[in-house]
Amino acid sequence: MSRSVRLFALASAALSLPLAAARADEGMWTFDAFPAAKMRADYGWAPDQAWLDKVRSAAVRLTGGCSASFVSDSGLILTNHHCVASCIEDNSTANNNILKNGFTAADRSRELKCAGQQAEVVTSIKDVTAQVKSAIGTATGEAAVKARSAAVAALESGACPDTARTRCQVVSLYGGGQYKLYSYRKYSDVRLVWAPEAQAAQFGGDPDNFNFPRYSLDASFLRAYEDGKPVATPQHLEWSARAPVDGEATFVVGNPGSTQRLLTSEQLAFQRELALPITLATYSELRGRLISAMASDPAKEREAAETLGGIENSLKVYIGRVKALNDPAFTGRIAAAEAQLKAKSAGNPAIGNPWADVAKAMASYRDFYIADRFSLPQGDLFGYAMTLVRAAAERGKPNAERFPGYSDSVLPLVQKRLLDQRPIYPWLDQLMMEWSLSKSREYLGADDPQTKLLLGKESPEALSSRLVNGTRLADPAVRKGLWDGGIAAINASTDPMIVYARNLDANDRALQKRFDETVDAPLTAAQSKLADARFAAYGDTLYPDATFTLRISYGKVAGWMERGEMVPTRTTLGGTFDRATGASPFDLPPAFAANRSKIDAKTTYDFVTTNDIIGGNSGSPVIDRQSRVIGAAFDGNIHSLGGNYGYDGSLNRTVVVSTDAVQEALEKIYPAPHIVAELRRK
Repeated sequence: MSRSVRLFALASAALSLPLAAARADEGMWTFDAFPAAKMRADYGWAPDQAWLDKVRSAAVRLTGGCSASFVSDSGLILTNHHCVASCIEDNSTANNNILKNGFTAADRSRELKCAGQQAEVVTSIKDVTAQVKSAIGTATGEAAVKARSAAVAALESGACPDTARTRCQVVSLYGGGQYKLYSYRKYSDVRLVWAPEAQAAQFGGDPDNFNFPRYSLDASFLRAYEDGKPVATPQHLEWSARAPVDGEATFVVGNPGSTQRLLTSEQLAFQRELALPITLATYSELRGRLISAMASDPAKEREAAETLGGIENSLKVYIGRVKALNDPAFTGRIAAAEAQLKAKSAGNPAIGNPWADVAKAMASYRDFYIADRFSLPQGDLFGYAMTLVRAAAERGKPNAERFPGYSDSVLPLVQKRLLDQRPIYPWLDQLMMEWSLSKSREYLGADDPQTKLLLGKESPEALSSRLVNGTRLADPAVRKGLWDGGIAAINASTDPMIVYARNLDANDRALQKRFDETVDAPLTAAQSKLADARFAAYGDTLYPDATFTLRISYGKVAGWMERGEMVPTRTTLGGTFDRATGASPFDLPPAFAANRSKIDAKTTYDFVTTNDIIGGNSGSPVIDRQSRVIGAAFDGNIHSLGGNYGYDGSLNRTVVVSTDAVQEALEKIYPAPHIVAELRRK
């Protein structure tokens, strides 16, 4: 398991449960536990099982970290522009920058492959809690983690023997209180169909990010293929190019990435005092390094545009989280709810004191968090090297004994991401390695044994230059040779990046072992008890934290009160021209300026709803009660940044690009009559 996976596990599997029953529109609900009675009480109507089954079958998870939906019978997928920007960038060249200029495939033969991308649709959800908990039994520490991993690997491989077309994933919910087996139909050939100019999708740039009003055409279309042909998708959402109605019920169906709602006090303190400050400091420096490098060369500006955008987006998210955790009113509500659960659980010997167990585990992690966080450098080329080294070792083991990231159910996607051809920019890889290694030395200290392991007697700059300029891993044929050659090829390789990854592997595995023993296992055991406490106190009125698995939230089209004034629910395409200043990032997209006389200025552009979402929901279809898609969620307002830890229905809003605006763009701004015809086809 990589360092990033360990940190994700801490953020998702080791969380306490929501500390009170969901209120109003709060909740990212699993499809097998939709709160129909609650919604009916709130709205006077709720979807039936047939409705839920239909939208579930049309919902798509993109393995790049976003959500999407099928919107035609021929595999056409609606998602956000920012969800496929890396694909657009990978297919751009100095002579044809389609990220800047936009892209429309004239026909299906000209649709462009997206390296590393995979589309997945949930076909079933099965409760396997009893099997996993039975496998763990009374084991503790590393033995408990190994027992859980073995049970998960067996369940996944047993349920999905056809790894070419299916994927199975056992998901831990309620911090180990439940385990669900999700089965997916997967499509490993995903191609770009249509994308507007980047400036249309990113109008307003970082200043407008997580704000509203917005004027963003953050939408794109992909298509799923199989055996070289578009897949048939009879279960798709009907396209409805219309304006939303204030107050109407809306549903967001997608894959929220990870929430940490209502953590225990010790977990909150860990985030506030240690993890978040380091993230803000290091990412801020990375942003500065990138901006400086990009300013020196137009080619670098193009090649790193999406990397910079992602870093700026992450920084804003983490700043929002810091603000939430330093708000006494916000954290006070969390503390009060935790105290309430403790009171309800007092005297129950089966529950004991899991809060103390969580505190002990977090105290243990504080002792080696810095070493864990800075155990491996960053960069695409190093990532390829470590994947090859790890995969060669893990593939030689029985499935039940491997790291979770290398089990039989996951290996096809690991292989796809490793071997798919995509451009590598050496200067960017070198910059990422220099930055990450310099931060390792800064936080660990120059005399720390791990720093010496990472750097030897070289500087971050010299080492990064030697490795990046000396490796041949940018060539997918070289990577394939090492993958096919297995452990013998890896051990015999003299490629400097492979040699470097081999040298770091043992230390990172030792940190994984320590994490399993002192953090993961005790947190999972404590969270399982907290789950029991929650269910005893609040029954089935709970929803689990987000895990990048399929969820549904319900809400309505509604504004909110900001500084004494009501924020309107929507913007119009015409408002773009009023907001434009002529200077970046508020410069008009060229196609907008060229087609201004054709555009219906009153067309609804972006709108807001009360739906409860988080990162990973980007690209999720926004659906009306007739199960028609009326938009794609692409952002939240500034108040939603605290949504990682809790939901405030009076302030948190989802920001949506409307189908009305997308169709106007397809008809008048970036003409694609063949796509319009496909969307209209019943």
